[in-house]
Amino acid sequence: MANHKTKLAVFCSGTGTNFQAIYHAINERDLPAEFSLCLSNRSECGAMTFAAAKGIPTVHLSEKQYDTHEEFASAMLKALGEHDVEYILLAGYLRKVPEAVVEAYNLKILNIHPALLPKFGGKGMYGISVHQAVLEAGEKETGATVHYVDTEYDKGPILLQRTVPVKKGDTPESLAARVLECEHQVYPDALEKLLTGTNR
Repeated sequence: MANHKTKLAVFCSGTGTNFQAIYHAINERDLPAEFSLCLSNRSECGAMTFAAAKGIPTVHLSEKQYDTHEEFASAMLKALGEHDVEYILLAGYLRKVPEAVVEAYNLKILNIHPALLPKFGGKGMYGISVHQAVLEAGEKETGATVHYVDTEYDKGPILLQRTVPVKKGDTPESLAARVLECEHQVYPDALEKLLTGTNR
């Protein structure tokens, strides 16, 4: 179908600045995609508020709502199916995606990590702790990595990376701010590469 728009779900836990960057890039670049679902483990967060304001269906789904991990995974798959989701974008989603969902969406789930994987990845490596580790290691550059999600933290195949210089006198906070700006560029670029096969 020439006019088919790939249906995307975004999984968020916080403000959703990467989600917003991707949403605006889709419109500005006229990419063949649209968000059909915003899923969060928090009933109230910036990402859910933004999605609701843009008319994107929202679903609050937390493992605490279910008796078993299997029931939670099943509910997630049901929500994805009901909204015809083809690809999932993780944007500050602070939970591990259930294995059943990863298997159902093999090589169709993307995540962004605020470092140059495979360095500074793995369990517990998120948020400010990543930038702290980069500075403590004396790295001269860091960056952002968009990768496919598999069943291990930050181990899936890399789709796109971009570097950011580490500057003299950087704090974890100043470095985080610079990397976040990079994330807002590289995540939409990675999606465009995925959808159209072109690099920016």
